[in-house]
Amino acid sequence: MEKGYPPQESAPPYPGPPLNYPGPMSQPGMYPQPGMYPQPGTYPQPGFSPSPAPPTYQGGVAFAPVPTAPAPVTTVTHVVVTPGLHDMPGQTVCPQCQQTVITKTEHTPGLLTWAICAGLAVFGFWLCCCIPFCVYSCQDVEHRCPSCHRIIYVYKRM
Repeated sequence: MEKGYPPQESAPPYPGPPLNYPGPMSQPGMYPQPGMYPQPGTYPQPGFSPSPAPPTYQGGVAFAPVPTAPAPVTTVTHVVVTPGLHDMPGQTVCPQCQQTVITKTEHTPGLLTWAICAGLAVFGFWLCCCIPFCVYSCQDVEHRCPSCHRIIYVYKRM
């Protein structure tokens, strides 16, 4: 026994089958009696419907069972949710070529770039007006497909 570890206890006894089990219950420690459990094939398997009864022959005319209405068809719709594309390349599905791609990004001047340029000019810093055109964090980001080179998404800063 090592220091710091609690002593190991034995596992609790098995509680037996669930209460809603379809067969007769036996007491713990008793041996099963013949005929106590159902015979194979008497209970349908879960998830399978029982087969219809075979047609019967009555007076020269064969009668088949009445067909039941088919089960309604369940339609499963898959929705692909892509994470938002921001200023870094991201994985998405191109809407033009339908391929899963990692986008190529290109920075272009946008509304925020021009607003900072105009603000610098209004406050008299006309020599610094070109700085926002050199800073990527002031520009919009175009996400392009590397296969077909079309624009997938434009991330606008403002």
